[in-house]
Amino acid sequence: MPDAARPLGRVLQPRSIALVGASADPRSFGGFVLANVERFGFAGALHLVSRSSAEIGGRACVKTVDELPEGIDLAVLAIPEAGVLDAVRSLGARHCHAAVLFASGYAETGDEGRAKQAELAAVAEAAGMLLIGPNCMGFTHFAAGVPVTFELLERDAYRAAEAGHGGIGIIAQSGFMAATLRDAFTGRGLPLTCQFSTGNEASVGVEDVLAAYLDDAATRVIAVYAEQVRRPRLFLSLARRARELGKPIVLLMPGRSERARHAAASHTGALAGDHASASVLLQREAVVVVDTLDELFDTTAVLLSHPRPAAGGAAFVTGSGAMKNIALDLADGIGLDLPALGAPTVQALAEKLPSYAVAENPLDYTTIGVRQPGLIGELVHTMAADPAVGSVVLCIPVGPVMAQRDKADHIVPALGRCPKPAVLVLTGDAGPVEPFFLEAIRASGVPFFRSADRALRALKRVAQYAEALERAARTDEFAARPLPDAGLPGPAPANGIYPEYQGKAWLNSAGIAVPHGSLARTADEAVAIAEGLGWPVVIKAQASSLPHKSDVGGVIVGLADAAALRAGWVTLMDNLATHRPDLTLGGVPGSGLDGVLVEAMGSRGLELVVGARNDPAWGPVVLVGLGGVWIEALRDVRLIPPDLAEPDIVAELQRLKAAPMLAGIRGATGVDVAAIAHVVATLGALMRANPAIAEIDVNPLVAYPDRVLALDALIVVGPAQGASA
Repeated sequence: MPDAARPLGRVLQPRSIALVGASADPRSFGGFVLANVERFGFAGALHLVSRSSAEIGGRACVKTVDELPEGIDLAVLAIPEAGVLDAVRSLGARHCHAAVLFASGYAETGDEGRAKQAELAAVAEAAGMLLIGPNCMGFTHFAAGVPVTFELLERDAYRAAEAGHGGIGIIAQSGFMAATLRDAFTGRGLPLTCQFSTGNEASVGVEDVLAAYLDDAATRVIAVYAEQVRRPRLFLSLARRARELGKPIVLLMPGRSERARHAAASHTGALAGDHASASVLLQREAVVVVDTLDELFDTTAVLLSHPRPAAGGAAFVTGSGAMKNIALDLADGIGLDLPALGAPTVQALAEKLPSYAVAENPLDYTTIGVRQPGLIGELVHTMAADPAVGSVVLCIPVGPVMAQRDKADHIVPALGRCPKPAVLVLTGDAGPVEPFFLEAIRASGVPFFRSADRALRALKRVAQYAEALERAARTDEFAARPLPDAGLPGPAPANGIYPEYQGKAWLNSAGIAVPHGSLARTADEAVAIAEGLGWPVVIKAQASSLPHKSDVGGVIVGLADAAALRAGWVTLMDNLATHRPDLTLGGVPGSGLDGVLVEAMGSRGLELVVGARNDPAWGPVVLVGLGGVWIEALRDVRLIPPDLAEPDIVAELQRLKAAPMLAGIRGATGVDVAAIAHVVATLGALMRANPAIAEIDVNPLVAYPDRVLALDALIVVGPAQGASA
């Protein structure tokens, strides 16, 4: 697929449509598409191709594609897979611009299907024709009246985005998910611009549709379901443009589990990439990556009303002490900040509340709302004005009809006027809500929930988005700085893995401290080096083919004098003779044992791991966390973008579960967090400056109160060799 997005103007707003497989059978795919096009009042030219009918509903049909006029903008193939390739060839010969393919039986089925899809794509590419699908449900451009899908749609059931107001653009590789998102937003009365199912993406992919939505003035927020982003670098560049335009992208991308990755491959022919790396780099560009369908629905709804949310935590307003306590637990469980209110806010609230109410966040305003429903809106606005507050939740019961009327007349309009995201939660699960109340909520544009849990989770994502926008601006500034001119550690070894001594020398030249040491090829040389360093020392076998030295007894520590070193040398050589007899001294460096690294023993400190990996699809990411033996046991790590500024790296370090250890616990002295952040930033810069590097691993990086020291280093170039320590 090309690196640039394909223009879809003639696809989304065609002047002419050809329906191949038109049918008088109202329950056939061709019958559904024809009914949709007529119901939506498509104003362009409509051409029908049917082998069995001369006319359908008063519209003349032709029997073959070859009888169609040239230059049709969009063809819809409502035919079985067996006839698709010939139809595409014929459409290409007629200079058709694009075609929608519903048929299944392609890449989602395995190797044979992938071969058929590749042939289909090649034929279309040669003809200069775009393909939507195969294995898709088509798309519906609501504002333009173009419903080319085999779902039978009622136009009046959907609210198209109006000029100047903005709506939601939906993109999903799965047709089921495209319909699910459409129905979820429609059920909330939210306006839509377009719903697009890309299917197997033989030609047109998620990235192309995303680019079209960014160019569409009516699309304010974009909801995406993608099992694989096939052009990650393009997607990231579009995401950057989206944040510059102030158009949030909310993305659900399954694949965190191995089973989900396998299922994605069997569903849409996707070969899933590294989900963790993808998420980190998407979030770097302020894409809102969510974990569940509910979060996709809910976060999109909130961002539609406030696409540029203010940074800050949430304020929770209710008339129930019980709900206040529940909110505290819910927010704590998902990591949503309910910030303390500033003194001016507390004073302003105290002036409105009865003396027995406590002016704090969460706020229980007690029973005053029964007699003064308008006061609740004032309380919401007072809390929203606090600088620490980025959004507000009002959680109230539905109540009887009179109470619902009060809420519709006083509370909902106040929420609609709130300058920050303000959401309404009506408790009582599926308890009945009067139609007039629902209409008032929908007319106001206020995001509406029946679950405080879902509301708070959505606001957590909104808060993350606001924070991501601020962080991205700082990251852009940091990323613009010159990169180090470090080159590579030396000529690349045959297996791509540099021995430790070369990797350490390279890191040291980039400003990362390593233990003092030198390479020895005899025991006498080792003793001489150790005498210069001072005792005790450690010795390590060095070879490109030996990234895991400890596994074969290739590391001997704590050698306190010359006699101990000579004995250790013999032990190390015996270990290699047993486990790796191919590694002997005397050969050409790189083909055997390069030598033995003699280093000064480092003192005890806090062991961390810092590493970086160049994901083949998405690009480099950096990892930092608790190292040594702890990395396998606890997996307490943070993945971050490679161009994050050092203050933001420090903030990421504070999100580790082991963060208290950085500050010192049980009387221990804290470590130099700024020095750790500098190493992380340096590794990121080295990865960005050297695309040939597949992996860097520093484990452990030992942190002390005033410095850090890289005790081991692994550098891999080319495709990763699975050599991570």
